[in-house]
Amino acid sequence: IDPRFTTLSHRYMGMISGVERDKLGDVYSQFVIAGGPLGAVHPAFKNWHNTFWDNLDITVKLHHIQRVVALSHRDCGAAKLAFGEEGVKDKAAETESHGGALAEFRAAVRKRHPKLSVITGIMDLSGRVDLLG
Repeated sequence: IDPRFTTLSHRYMGMISGVERDKLGDVYSQFVIAGGPLGAVHPAFKNWHNTFWDNLDITVKLHHIQRVVALSHRDCGAAKLAFGEEGVKDKAAETESHGGALAEFRAAVRKRHPKLSVITGIMDLSGRVDLLG
């Protein structure tokens, strides 16, 4: 088995554990798109933007969410497409590239839904999250 897929499973299980720990049960919505929040704001994925924002709008309306948690991840193929090799050449470059897009994402959420809190971060392949913003 490819260890990256095992890591993805661990990340997913960690997310489920967090949902159970925080007693969120069925009171959360999940939206997954390549690049995560990068896919919602980066020009390389402009055809996806309206889909994400329309989904967030209906989620706010139907589920009355109060917080958006948006994670990108290291060694992301979509990030390589968006930022180029230089933008992800090492951890520092990757953090800077993701950080800029995550700041743009936070600003876009706050503009559309000023009452929502926004948490953003970059997850490494072991499941550790570095919060940004």
